[in-house]
Amino acid sequence: MEFNLGDIFESIVDVVGERECLVCGDDRLTYAELEARANRLAHHFLSIGVEPGNHIGVQLYNGVEYVTTMVACFKVRAVPVNVNYRYVEEELLYLFNDADLVALVHDTEFTPRINAVRDRAPKLKSFISVGDGEAPVGAVDWNDALAAQSPAREGFPERSSDDIYIIYTGGTTGMPKGVMWRQHDIFYAGMGGADPVGTPVSRPEEVAERAPSRGALVMFPVAPLMHGAAQLATWIAFLQASKVILVKKFDPIEVIEVAKREGVNSLSIVGDAMARPMAEALAGPLKGTELPSLFVLSSAGAIFSQTVKDMLKEHLPNVALMDNFGASETGFQGTGKEGSSPDAGLKFTVNDRTTVLDDDLKPIVPGSGKVGRVAQRGHVPLGYYKDEVKTKESFVTVDGVRYVLLGDAATIEEDGAIAVLGRHSVCINTGGEKVFPEEVEAALKAHPAVYDAVVTGVPDERFGQRVTALLQIRAETAAPTQPEIEEHCATRVSRYKVPRLVFVVPEIRRSPSGKADYPWAAATAKELLLDSAGS
Repeated sequence: MEFNLGDIFESIVDVVGERECLVCGDDRLTYAELEARANRLAHHFLSIGVEPGNHIGVQLYNGVEYVTTMVACFKVRAVPVNVNYRYVEEELLYLFNDADLVALVHDTEFTPRINAVRDRAPKLKSFISVGDGEAPVGAVDWNDALAAQSPAREGFPERSSDDIYIIYTGGTTGMPKGVMWRQHDIFYAGMGGADPVGTPVSRPEEVAERAPSRGALVMFPVAPLMHGAAQLATWIAFLQASKVILVKKFDPIEVIEVAKREGVNSLSIVGDAMARPMAEALAGPLKGTELPSLFVLSSAGAIFSQTVKDMLKEHLPNVALMDNFGASETGFQGTGKEGSSPDAGLKFTVNDRTTVLDDDLKPIVPGSGKVGRVAQRGHVPLGYYKDEVKTKESFVTVDGVRYVLLGDAATIEEDGAIAVLGRHSVCINTGGEKVFPEEVEAALKAHPAVYDAVVTGVPDERFGQRVTALLQIRAETAAPTQPEIEEHCATRVSRYKVPRLVFVVPEIRRSPSGKADYPWAAATAKELLLDSAGS
């Protein structure tokens, strides 16, 4: 048996097959039922000529179909590729071709976009459609595909720990990239080695050996499964023989009601974009709602500000709020220190494989205050799919040890904690001073009138760039003036970080997982600046 997700999932089914595994809406599956569906789909993949190593796109909302597709891919040694369901035609075309997709499992809602580009994606030949809408010509209906195949676990190729797992990044600062992992490595780095809070297994057989004695936790990854964090959270749950709860799309009231009804123990979200609406639902239409089974609410991938944490804590006083640190290239790396937040400075207690390297790829001395890039060694990805240049930039070998370098700028505290400043790629240089948007955004969102905010830089002849804020104001609330915003921010960040330009927009554009769209912010700020200069 290998450290392969197909092998390990089957071993879990063999010992806890009747345990409930996956819930989404009216769909409720046991481990055995999920496997039977995955076997049927895996046989369909083989029937259409899918071979080991082929890439299959997954353009679906959250649901049992998404998870079934992933399991089926692993069974036949294919690679599921997450497709952002918000992508428009040209973005889809880029991903279809960059990822070399040979098949696509998709919601019928996306058929018009798929039809618009399919002729320019020459490798993409097969379509499996989910839903009652119009399907692409030649597509096979999901239910028909499964009904025509056997639920038996037979005829599948021998698998390997070296089988590939790919996570396409969100592309919030550029075109998306496919992060390639060996399944052995992501099992440990991204999925906790089958025991994220205890002792990882040393043999793949141990996962199933431990399963019967585990209490079945109820875990709820709220983010879209097209986001790496939600995928990894789902597999962490499966590898512990736990139950996974999903909702098709994020709705704060539905999330809270489902969490209460299903007795959720652990709930994972992506930053303020999900946390704030949930907090406001608990303060408004769901006031008085209690979640007695919930003991941890964790966030990763976007800002989880102290302001919003305080709002949640008021209504969930007995729930631990965790701010986790990680990336598609690293998996889980650490957890925020007590009192750490974007408002007060993000500091994480990290694993012993994480460090900060300077420009010369030397480890930064703790407490020196020197800024470098977060790096991780040990279980790291193979690189970026079909991108040798970016792979060479991000994956380096130092004294015989291979590291992945992230885009996060950070320092190391004297106690070994990592203080994360923000993303290098969106750093603003104003008058020679570096400003990381995340810190300023947290300060802005502490203003009572600000619902959401994103910070970017616009060109400036004197300073190079000017710090610029785009604000989404709370409904039925008067927009604060620019002097009011400057005065508010000056009590929380240094003067050179205070936004010198402030624009109100109807809505802050974010990905479905909650991450800010910085290219959109930069383009919008420039356009609004030109409009204001011409008026």
